[in-house]
Amino acid sequence: MNRFVRLAAVLAAGAAVPTFALAANAPVGQGLNGIAIGMFLVFVIATLGITRWAARRNHSVADHYAAGGKITAMQNGWAIAGDYMSAASLLGISALVFTSGYDGLIYSIGFLASWPIILFLIAEPLRNLGRYTLADVLSYRLRQRPIRAFSASSSIVIVLLYLVSQMVGAGKLVELLFGFSYTSAVLIVGVLMVVYVFFGGMLATTWIQIIKAVMLLAGAAFMAFMVLSRFGFSLDNLFSQAIAAHARADAIMRPGGLVSDPVSAVSLGLALIFGTAGLPHILMRFFTVRDVKAARKSVLYATGIVGTGYALIIVIGFGTIALVANDPLYHDGAGKVIGGVNMVAVHLAHAVGGNVFLGFICAVAFSTILAVVAGLTLAGASAVSHDLYATVLRGGQASDRDEMRVSRMTTLVLGVLSILLGILFEKQTIAFIVSLTFSIAASSNFPVLLLSIYWRGLTTRGAVAGGTLGLVTAVVLTVLSPTVWVQVLGHASAIYPYEYPALFSMAVAFIGIYVFSVTDRSARGAWERQAFQNQRVDCELGKLVTPGNEGL
Repeated sequence: MNRFVRLAAVLAAGAAVPTFALAANAPVGQGLNGIAIGMFLVFVIATLGITRWAARRNHSVADHYAAGGKITAMQNGWAIAGDYMSAASLLGISALVFTSGYDGLIYSIGFLASWPIILFLIAEPLRNLGRYTLADVLSYRLRQRPIRAFSASSSIVIVLLYLVSQMVGAGKLVELLFGFSYTSAVLIVGVLMVVYVFFGGMLATTWIQIIKAVMLLAGAAFMAFMVLSRFGFSLDNLFSQAIAAHARADAIMRPGGLVSDPVSAVSLGLALIFGTAGLPHILMRFFTVRDVKAARKSVLYATGIVGTGYALIIVIGFGTIALVANDPLYHDGAGKVIGGVNMVAVHLAHAVGGNVFLGFICAVAFSTILAVVAGLTLAGASAVSHDLYATVLRGGQASDRDEMRVSRMTTLVLGVLSILLGILFEKQTIAFIVSLTFSIAASSNFPVLLLSIYWRGLTTRGAVAGGTLGLVTAVVLTVLSPTVWVQVLGHASAIYPYEYPALFSMAVAFIGIYVFSVTDRSARGAWERQAFQNQRVDCELGKLVTPGNEGL
């Protein structure tokens, strides 16, 4: 690892010299920008140094999955915010506001509204009943093998889809910044992602997320300040200029630009609000703190940080309309935004802060993506190694060494898959891919997790059948939707007429869980209902439980 870090630093420094010489003042998309590239390389070298430091402390399964439970509440709050404010936040939401105006803010509101659900319903029992993964909680009173197989499968689908959105954003950013092909850019990001998780585990991932969250908040605050300064610190003036600059004029201040029917609006809202409580890389963060009090405080810190960030992105989004929409510097010969609409926030950074601030925002955007993909990869690897391999295949008899080996092998596989999927979905809007991910999380993991904590009647058969139905329904409706069936697959019309599946797939999941549970008359089902009382007691006492019910 030491040799690897030294080699990376030497190569990065060597690459920086000619690029600074080539162009020190070019905006993104207009040639290589030396300042931006330099800041980008500094961040990469710094995070590799963090990974080297964390690798020396990454000795056990507990260290690799949960940083040994030694992260403080404030550190975890910043890390959760860093994990949560992904490429869809800075790049994706800004792009949605740029194209759709008012409706783009649905994402900001929906993302933020999810945190009270986690704080009041999920955080405490999750920390009390789990160790490393979501499946630890589910398997407290349910049969380990089937419930872990379901949870791991669902988590992998969610992780891969979420990784796609991050890889698209990172690929476009590196493509513009370095002039590489999109494929080469995605490959570079995938390699860095694998290195962070493979060597540093949760400790390295946590500190990369903390640094990224601080940088993102500082960059967003400065960008919003500079935007408002152009309009006399008046939101009215900013909105008036945005209306004048946008092709749809005052329509951007009314709903209907992004979601045009009630079913899609409700589905999108349900996905954004409840999907967070089903994201494995977010839930995994509650196992990195020492106790329940720290878990609750982590959510409070994260809510404040995320709320501040999204409030700033509202200003940034309308700033992109007012200052970028009609500026020929940021458009190609055909009149399209250079790099696509996902890059409008990066162009705004150059418009308000010049090349130095552009370099900083590029580094922030890239750090945002790297931090999130590292957390996602770790969550996916832990689902395979801890849930599928150690419990389902080895019956809980796997050694820590074997489990770590499988986790690292899975990290490599996820890296390859994320690169391939990132290339395949190059043309998709980042925020849309994220919304689909949230729809699947809200339709599979969330219903099973919620009912496993609060409903006595839940059985293994109900959890697995209902959760699987929700997962399959969400995926199938997504494929049959206009965005995939028409825009990606090229069919004339969509079979499922709405863009978002959550309204129907969540209903299928909850109904399926209920029906298959209440009709379960087996002795095993009766035991699982009785075990609910023991779970409630352990939740109230704050007892950390190691599931071991397979033989019952």
